[in-house]
Amino acid sequence: MLFSSTTFLFVFLPVVLAVYFICPKKLRNVVLLISSLLFYAWGEPRYILVMLATILVNYILALVCASCKEKGKDKGAKAAVIGTIVFSIGMLAFFKYSNFFLTNFNGSIGKLAGVSLPLLKVALPLGISFYTFQTLSYTIDVYRGEVKPQKNILNLATYVCLFPQLIAGPIVRYQTVAKELEERQESVSQFGEGVRRFVVGLGKKVLLANTAGSVFDAIGAMGDSQVSVALYWLASIAFTFQIYFDFSGYSDMAIGLGKMFGFTFLENFNYPYISKSITEFWRRWHISLSTWFKDYIYIPLGGNRKGKVRTYLNLFLVWLLTGFWHGAAWNFILWGLYFFVLLMIEKAGLKKLLEKAPSFISHCYALFFINFSWVIFSYDSMDTLGMVCKRMFGFGGIPFWNSTSTYYLLSYLAVFLIMAIAATPFPKKCVAWIGERLPERGKTVLGIVAECAGLLVVLFLATSCLASDAFNPFLYFRF
Repeated sequence: MLFSSTTFLFVFLPVVLAVYFICPKKLRNVVLLISSLLFYAWGEPRYILVMLATILVNYILALVCASCKEKGKDKGAKAAVIGTIVFSIGMLAFFKYSNFFLTNFNGSIGKLAGVSLPLLKVALPLGISFYTFQTLSYTIDVYRGEVKPQKNILNLATYVCLFPQLIAGPIVRYQTVAKELEERQESVSQFGEGVRRFVVGLGKKVLLANTAGSVFDAIGAMGDSQVSVALYWLASIAFTFQIYFDFSGYSDMAIGLGKMFGFTFLENFNYPYISKSITEFWRRWHISLSTWFKDYIYIPLGGNRKGKVRTYLNLFLVWLLTGFWHGAAWNFILWGLYFFVLLMIEKAGLKKLLEKAPSFISHCYALFFINFSWVIFSYDSMDTLGMVCKRMFGFGGIPFWNSTSTYYLLSYLAVFLIMAIAATPFPKKCVAWIGERLPERGKTVLGIVAECAGLLVVLFLATSCLASDAFNPFLYFRF
């Protein structure tokens, strides 16, 4: 089931909210758990057992780990946490990467040896990359003594299955919501903020991301006689907008839904396209993932505490894994290593130069390399990626500009300008500026009326689009 679907908006969510607030507080986690399982089973009924098995294994081994720690049996605690890592990563590897390794084996060693192993008939369970990282962070934090083990398996299952962020994040750590799982205070103001955040995210997805995606898809479907260098760059810009508004829109909707049910999820995006370096970009983009790799991979490996060579090796491993986490294809590995190289160059001295350079120069530098990174990310066929890169830099035997380029530029220039503005803090600052200049009484009356009217317009436009195009999955569903 999609957040951006009429079934979710007008059937599932209203019913769940009604039942949730009618029930006494002690039963609300049960309502959330059942609702989340129904939400997941709607699209992936076969693989719900995979998620439940992951929860059960982590629940049991976290209790074993904590018990061993209390008794001073460090080896037992370590064995328990290693067991959860092996099981969870093993499940992820089987479903997500087994066919990738088999395909590459058949195309290299298998080809030389005259052996061809059959591919497995398995599909990727929705959200497995996200809930695997959540359960791992829970058990590892128990081992570190940062959280107490959850003795109520229903509460732990609610945390893992929580439908607002189950499918595509943000990656919510147990320690962030541990207290709220036991006792939380819902309020009208928090619910209203959740609705506002959800509608903004819905508008980002349906009105902006889907529009940018249609441009990217249309250019990608063109024949050789229609394309030009300029069109390929326009397509790359379209995908750059699409993936931001798609993923940040989902995160906004997840955070908004969390607030409706009394949970506070941490922010996952902080205007990444205003960055002036790649280092800054990764402090603003998919924050929950980058901090997860930092806290559970980079720092345990030694971080930057063991000399430059070890630091570079640690970063190499982190970015190799970051790329591979996104998908079982070589372009994602290349994408991760692309950022590793850029970050190493910045760490070697470029970042200091960028800090001294005019803001316009450093911003253009960051946007160029960010935009090109999404070119690598968007094509899982290495042959297609190579062809696109050649054509983008004028080596594909196509014109730099043609009539189709003019048509697309004129047709979508205004939309792209709106997206460029929407990807910055400017709209938020404008609203704050207007609010500061309203009279005290006006802030409570005019401000509320204007905000509600704006949200209703966004909701109306988004649902109107959904009526004609109901299936519009989020890009990160496939990761």
